[in-house]
Amino acid sequence: MFRKNVFVVIFLLISVFAFSQTQTISRPKLVVGIVVDQMRWDYLYRYYDRYGNGGFKRLLSDGFSCENTFINYLPSYTAVGHSTIYTGSVPSIHGIAGNDWIEQLTGKHMYCTEDTTVESVGVPNSMEGQMSPKNLLVTTVTDELRIATNYQSKVVGVSLKDRAAILPAGHAANAAFWLDDASGHFITSTYYMKELPDWVNQFNKQNKIEQYIKDGWNTLYPINTYVQSDSDNKIYEGKLAGESASVFPHNIKKAYEKSKGFFRPTPFGNSFTLEFATAAIDGYQLGKGPAADFLTINCASTDYVGHTFGPNSIEVEDTYLRLDQDLAKFFSMLDAKIGKDQYIVFLTADHGAAHAIGYSQQNKMPGDFYVSQIILDNLNRLLAAKFGEEKLILAGMNYQIIFDMKKINDKKLDFDAIKKSVVDYLQQQPGVNYALDVAKIGEAPIPEPIKTMIINGYNLKRSGPVQVAFNAGWLESYARTGTTHGSWNPYDTHIPLVFMGWGIRQGSSNSTLHMTDIAPTIAALLHIQMPSGCIGMPIREVMK
Repeated sequence: MFRKNVFVVIFLLISVFAFSQTQTISRPKLVVGIVVDQMRWDYLYRYYDRYGNGGFKRLLSDGFSCENTFINYLPSYTAVGHSTIYTGSVPSIHGIAGNDWIEQLTGKHMYCTEDTTVESVGVPNSMEGQMSPKNLLVTTVTDELRIATNYQSKVVGVSLKDRAAILPAGHAANAAFWLDDASGHFITSTYYMKELPDWVNQFNKQNKIEQYIKDGWNTLYPINTYVQSDSDNKIYEGKLAGESASVFPHNIKKAYEKSKGFFRPTPFGNSFTLEFATAAIDGYQLGKGPAADFLTINCASTDYVGHTFGPNSIEVEDTYLRLDQDLAKFFSMLDAKIGKDQYIVFLTADHGAAHAIGYSQQNKMPGDFYVSQIILDNLNRLLAAKFGEEKLILAGMNYQIIFDMKKINDKKLDFDAIKKSVVDYLQQQPGVNYALDVAKIGEAPIPEPIKTMIINGYNLKRSGPVQVAFNAGWLESYARTGTTHGSWNPYDTHIPLVFMGWGIRQGSSNSTLHMTDIAPTIAALLHIQMPSGCIGMPIREVMK
């Protein structure tokens, strides 16, 4: 009997051990994060009737749409948005306080991904390649995936913009690639590698930009069918280089010959990006390894087109109709290469955009221009007369006032009095809704959610101590044509968020959610730790 019981125990132990060895954490083969630059939430529906079934409509019908997702910090800019999406954190914590900022302790101007300790790879001796994620102070969900799988997972970031490739991919990425305008090639930096992979060199050798621009840019459909847009050649629309009028067809080949940067404000920049992303899937064999991989993509041309022409232009509508086709092609590729329902894709935006001032005014909507340089010059004169020192203000940046702290400290000036003088002046200016000393925000009569957005966006060492918020629809004077963004208003902060694929329910929700909820949702789906600065919460409705 004893020997029989021993054999039973041994058999059970062997069975349990064998069973435990076959159990694995269930994860998708690949996660693809797509950030459509400057995509207002309403673009999901404004052009819905003209979308095909395989792009935006497929996301909405097969996936889960979080209809009330908002940015919960200021300013609503590109680098900040990408950092927040992938960290689940806010500028106060993750440190990316703008696309650029002035260091408060030194007065030094800093670009968000600037890193002079690394070198360009792909184009020698180019400042365009001296970039890395070192200014990001916390981990990303892509970092956490690498850590959780002991670096078996591969992470790659792709964008025309350096910041939109680098920050989402995180500190531990295998690679991030961005466009060098001068060469028309995708490049990287020595932070990631010493030389470009062969597949990138082969892609670059094809000179695909030349192929995209050779026939110019005409509308995808007859121009008279673009009923969701204003008429062509409006006074508020910008022009490409060499154009005398902002009308279709656009001679982008001529514009590109004048300045290589003019490939960006065309819909073909998105096509180019997604084509490179497809090559990256093959080049790194994403979705084919022992662990889940992660590909981050930023479709940046929507931002450049919006800035140039404005949200109500035919150019923007045509760009989204073309992007819809590009996404359909991309999703079909994922189905074929990775397997339908074997991957997660989420689509969101880093920020939205205001209507062009000309559009607002012709339709009797609130909106006007302010000239920041005039305001700053007047403030410096005011402070010089009151405190006896010239140029106490260094800049106006990120809707904040930046002071010369070295001069103020060296001269032992009353900084609280200086800030009060600035706030008092700003509050009297046309178009200014709020102006406040951030250190005294608890005393400021500012409603939610604006107060929390200011707190979330304030980084002590990288943000100006006086915050300004303008009236709805007011834009900086440089945006005489096209549009810009950065404010708290819903046109800038109400963003699309749609998940589709592995582990995702079908449906939608009108619950109020925030950009900071995206990273913890992906972390929960992957069964990994949230990023180190995460303040968001998983969106439970999304998950099966």
